[in-house]
Amino acid sequence: MNAASTQMKKIFARQLQIPWVSIIADIMLAGMVVGPPAAPFLAASGFFLLPGIANIIYFMGSHVCPQPHMGIDLAPPFIMAVCMRCYGTVTGLLITRLLYFATGGRGFYWLTQYGWSGVAFSSVLMMAYPLELSAQVLGLWSFNNYVVTPLGLITGLAWGLFTMPILHNPNNIDLAANNGWEKV
Repeated sequence: MNAASTQMKKIFARQLQIPWVSIIADIMLAGMVVGPPAAPFLAASGFFLLPGIANIIYFMGSHVCPQPHMGIDLAPPFIMAVCMRCYGTVTGLLITRLLYFATGGRGFYWLTQYGWSGVAFSSVLMMAYPLELSAQVLGLWSFNNYVVTPLGLITGLAWGLFTMPILHNPNNIDLAANNGWEKV
């Protein structure tokens, strides 16, 4: 057995000991990834309860997305439940979750390990979304999917690179204590 396969077995064994917080976070992330693009297809189906499920997804999208009416057409006349800025953020979170699963939380890029410096750096990167939205609202430019999607992705990556170790580390309280943060 080589060292790489032994390392992968350790990572998978560690992932099987997932705390309940991690399971809830993964279920919520799965809903955020699948729900918005599925909503238009569910609404267009007209089959039994599926339009009702789509209405629930649209309701949630309208409460988390500042511009749900800017969603892309997937099943005309029905649009995606959130705009591409929000979906870019969700995609960034998904990428970091997959990265955390693959690395087991090891790597220089996980911002939690840097304590308050990681908080500051993550916060600066997370401002890509609100700054772009503010510029659009102030009329500095108009909504463009090619602009909003990568800025949402940057925000999601920053958020994920900071929070994934906290959500998915079985010893997340110890992780915070090792960084000099107060235990809550």
